Amino acid sequence: MATETLTTGKDGKGVLITAPAMKQLATLMQQQGAGSVLRVGVRSGGCSGMSYTMDFITEGDIREDDETYNYEPADGPSFQVVCDPKSLLYIYGMQLDFSTELIGGGFNFTNPNATQTCGCGSSFAV
Repeated sequence: MATETLTTGKDGKGVLITAPAMKQLATLMQQQGAGSVLRVGVRSGGCSGMSYTMDFITEGDIREDDETYNYEPADGPSFQVVCDPKSLLYIYGMQLDFSTELIGGGFNFTNPNATQTCGCGSSFAV
């Protein structure tokens, strides 16, 4: 089995992002335009109690207490991912992947902190 390439933020921290997810995020970031960043986090709800969130925000919407990670893909422009401190407690070390499969495609989360996950892959419990 081939070793999968994972990317962390420039400082070696943040969410682990697989090569397919990096490619998709770079494409989406270009579509969003300059000054956009990706916010990842968690919120209450979902099948298992908590669900993942991903949304594009402007740099002006970054809060003072947010953790900011810079990602520099080899074949695309660099981009930022931000996360609030409360969410970071639940998703630290999480891996973000992307699949083009018809069933189960899209962004997929693998969270080492989750004690239970839902079949949909977008909610978890700790």
